[in-house]
Amino acid sequence: MVADQIVLPYLWRRYLSVLRTLVGAACLWALFASPGVPASTLAALLGVVTIYSAVSVFWRWPERIDRLGIVNLVLDLVVFLLSVVLAPPPGFWLPAISALYLYLAVATLHDWRDVLLTTVLTMAYVSSVAAPAGGSIIPLLLLLGMFGMVTSLQKQSLLERLSSASRQALHYRIEAQRAREAERERVAADFHDGPLQSFISVQMRLEIVRRMFAKKFEMGMEELANLQEVLARQVAEVRTFVRSMRPIEVEGAGLAAALRQTVGFFQKDCGVTATFKAGPEAMHDDLEASLDIVQIVREALNNVRKHSSASRVAVSLDRANGHLALEVEDDGTGFPFAGEFTLDEMELLRMGPESIKRRVRSLNGDLKVVSRPGRGSTLRIRLPLS
Repeated sequence: MVADQIVLPYLWRRYLSVLRTLVGAACLWALFASPGVPASTLAALLGVVTIYSAVSVFWRWPERIDRLGIVNLVLDLVVFLLSVVLAPPPGFWLPAISALYLYLAVATLHDWRDVLLTTVLTMAYVSSVAAPAGGSIIPLLLLLGMFGMVTSLQKQSLLERLSSASRQALHYRIEAQRAREAERERVAADFHDGPLQSFISVQMRLEIVRRMFAKKFEMGMEELANLQEVLARQVAEVRTFVRSMRPIEVEGAGLAAALRQTVGFFQKDCGVTATFKAGPEAMHDDLEASLDIVQIVREALNNVRKHSSASRVAVSLDRANGHLALEVEDDGTGFPFAGEFTLDEMELLRMGPESIKRRVRSLNGDLKVVSRPGRGSTLRIRLPLS
């Protein structure tokens, strides 16, 4: 129903009402121009049809009453049948125009079954009455019926495709909303677990420093120096977080250049030695996939900064056998588990970096995590290029 309203807006329905009004008026003219035809009942009927059609041009209440279009279909049939009887000699043009309007309305507002039923009824009626246009109008009705059925079937196919596209667009809107909510939750969690907790700790330690200064100046100065280190780390953490929220420039420079810049910013902000190595053909043709790859590296480096206490990080990107191989290795504390685990194993055991697992899964890739508690960890990711 929604798709029907999109394809056939109210303005198009108004055009059909205008055409029906003109055809009804033409039938009235033909009625009064035919002296042998009794005018009382037919004139009243045609007058009602013409007035109803004229009202439909300016007001929408007839459309609200006749939501299925049955009344309009019946009126269109009546106008055509009367035009066949009332057509003055040679009796072709008036029913031909009425038939053109009838099939235009049926094909656009109804399905192919209604077109077929209309064709059968009109041909049966024309064949059974003695009218000037009886023999000449039948081939036109057959042609219009065939054209109307093809048009109606094509309209139905377009409506189904439009409905499918609408459902897909709704699905994408829901997924985008979920992604926004997940990103908000991630940002809130990062601030709660990172800067907020550190600032609360600084606030409490400042009170301790104040008391230390009151008792022993040297201890207060030592604690103040520790607080300066904490604040310096928080400044670096906030700077890194702000960089992670900025848009990723991949389209111009390429994937390798974007990753090299990301690793460079990480080293500058955190003071951790970070290296990046890329093969000669280390690139991905899909821009969206490249953005996801850069985001994976960002999240991996953020995890290193927050959890591993590493002094060295190495990121490498290479291309081989139709796949892109990405590796992030550090010498930190590692994950709280030991060994090598695949993506399916980590999801089954509910461990490993969730956001990275989700992105790798969306790219139809493979992920392996090698954890050596106390000696670092390695993330190995293989992504298809096609």
